[in-house]
Amino acid sequence: MVKRKYGIAILGFLFLLSMLLSACNNETADPTEEEKEDPVGQEETEEEPEDTDETEEEATNDSPQMGGTLTGAMDTAPAGVFNPIFYQEAYEANILDFTHEALVSQNESLEFEANLAKDWTINDDHTEITLTLEEGVTWHDGEPFTADDVVYTYKAIASPGYIEAGGVRTEYANKLVGYEAFNSGETNEFEGVVAEDDYTVTFKFTEPNVTILKDVSFSIIPEHIFGDIPIADIPSHSATLDPGAVIGTGPFKFQDMLEREQYVLAKHADYWKGEPYLDQIVWRIVDQSVMLGLLENGEIDFISDPNGVPAADFETVAALDHIEIIEQTDFGYQLMGYKINHRTDADVDSGTLNQDNWVANEDMSEQLVRQAMAYAIDRQAIVDNLLYGHGSVINAPIAQQFWAYDEDAVTAYSYDPDQANALLDEAGYVDTNGDGYRETPDGEEWVVNLNYPTGNQLREASAPILAQFLEAVGIKIDLRQPKEMSAYVEDLTNDNSDWDLYLIGWSLGSGDPDPSGLWKSGAAYNFSRWNNPESDQLIEEAMQAPDAFDQSYREEKYSEWQSVFSEDLPALLLYAQNKIYGFHERLNGVNPMPYRFINDPHLWWVSQ
Repeated sequence: MVKRKYGIAILGFLFLLSMLLSACNNETADPTEEEKEDPVGQEETEEEPEDTDETEEEATNDSPQMGGTLTGAMDTAPAGVFNPIFYQEAYEANILDFTHEALVSQNESLEFEANLAKDWTINDDHTEITLTLEEGVTWHDGEPFTADDVVYTYKAIASPGYIEAGGVRTEYANKLVGYEAFNSGETNEFEGVVAEDDYTVTFKFTEPNVTILKDVSFSIIPEHIFGDIPIADIPSHSATLDPGAVIGTGPFKFQDMLEREQYVLAKHADYWKGEPYLDQIVWRIVDQSVMLGLLENGEIDFISDPNGVPAADFETVAALDHIEIIEQTDFGYQLMGYKINHRTDADVDSGTLNQDNWVANEDMSEQLVRQAMAYAIDRQAIVDNLLYGHGSVINAPIAQQFWAYDEDAVTAYSYDPDQANALLDEAGYVDTNGDGYRETPDGEEWVVNLNYPTGNQLREASAPILAQFLEAVGIKIDLRQPKEMSAYVEDLTNDNSDWDLYLIGWSLGSGDPDPSGLWKSGAAYNFSRWNNPESDQLIEEAMQAPDAFDQSYREEKYSEWQSVFSEDLPALLLYAQNKIYGFHERLNGVNPMPYRFINDPHLWWVSQ
C-alpha cells in the first residue's frame, strides 16, 4: 500500500484555513441592500442633560428604562416550527425561549426552582409530584393559563401519532402511568397527568422517578388553541408556524417575520413576572462572515446561541470598548457520526423507529473501521487552529458541567495514524491496486461519503479537514455539497439513504445527564441508529430506583456507559467549543445560564 504522508500538509492547511477564517470573520464590507434596514430604537443621543451633575447622571443610567429594540444575529434561519412539542433545532429555540415557559426552571447551579409552578410536593417513593401553579398568568391572547394546559401538553406528547407526526420528546411522557395504553390507542383516557383543580396538577409515574423534576420541566402549550386539532395536523397548523398565531406565556410574543431574513418578537405587556422593559427583540439572519462588522457598527446588539462569536474573532471583539464579552464552556459538543444502520423505506414512510428492522450499513457497522477513523483525525489540531484554543477535545457525550462526566472512563483516541492504518488492515480494508486508497474486504472500491450542513462556519471548515485526515490513511472520501440545515435534518432523520458519515452539533439538555434522548437505541435523535444492548441496559440501570437515588451509583453506571460508548463509538466527538457571547454595552440585565444566553429577558433593558 502507498503510504499517504499528509500530516504536515494537513497542519499547513489548518493554519492557512485559520488565517482565512480570521480574515473572513474580521470582514467589514458594506452590507447588501437587504441588510441595510435600520433597526428600530438603535439611535443614541450624545447630548448631555442640562443641570445634572455626574452622580445624578450615573444614577439615571443605572436604572432600568422602558422601551427600545434589541437586534440579535443568527447565522442560520429557523426551520420554521415554533411549537415546543415539535421543534427540532436550536435556531427555533431562539424564538421559543422568549415565548414559552415551563413549570420549573433551573438556576446557575442547575438546581430546579419555581417558574409557572410556584411550589410542589413529592410523595415518599417519588412516584407522584403535585404542583401548585401561579395564578393570574395569561397566554399571549389573554386567555388564562391553568392546569388544563399542563395536562393537555403532556397528553399531546403521549398521544398516538405523535412520533409519526415528527415528535421526538416522548422521554417526558413515557414514564407516566397509562402511557403505553394511551399511546397504543387502547384507551382514550390518560392517567399520568391529572388536573386536581384549575391551579393544581399531579403527575403520576409508573415507578419511582429519579428525574422527577426534570420530567415536569417541559414547556407548556395552550389547550384552548390545540385541544381540538388532531395531533397529525399540529406541525402544519398556523399556531405552530405563523407569527401572531404562536401563543405562549413568555415575556415576548412572536409578532412578525420575513422568512429566512428577520424574526420579530414584541413584549407581552401583561407578562406575569412584570412588564418587560424592551418593546421588541429582532433576530436577523446574517452570514457569520459579516456578524462582527454588524456588531461593531451597532447594526446588531448581540451574538449568542447556538454558535456565538467565532473563536477567531475573540481578541478583536474583546478589544472593542463598547462590546461586552462572556466566555463559558459549551453545554454540548460537535460530532462526526457514523451511520451504523439505516431504517427501511417502510419505517421511514410510517414514521416508525424499530431497531429490529434496521439494516446494517456494512462498512460503518465495523467497529474497527470506526475506531481507525477516530485515530486518523487530529482533533486537538482542529481545536488549536480553528477554535484558537477556545474549546476542548472531549471523548464522552455528557456535558462537562455535569457530575456524571468521566474523562478517565473513556478511550482518548489521540491522533495516531499508524494505529489507524493498523486497525484498517486488521479489518481487511487494504489497498489492493496500489492507487493509494483502500478497497473493501471483498476487493471492491471503497468510497465513504461525508455529509454536513451549512450555517456553522467552523463545522463547514472542519469538513474538508476531516476528509483530508481520513484520506491520509487511505480512505477515499466523497465530500458532499453541504445542505441548508432544515433539509439536512430531514435527510438525517429519514435515513433510508446511503449516508456514511455526518456532522452535527448537540446543545444538551441541562436537566439531567441521562443520555437516553440521544443515544438509546430507540431514541429519535440517535441518528447513527446505534443498537447496543449493553449501552441500553446501563442507561436503564442508571435510572433505576431505588439504587439510582444514590448519585454515586449513577456516577458508576454512567462511567461504565461512557466506556462502552467510546469503545463501540457510534460517533467521534470532535470538540466542545466554548460559548463566546458578545453584546453591545447599551444592553443591560444580561445574566446567562450555563446552558443558554437567554435568561429572564423581561429584565433586559437598553441605555437610551
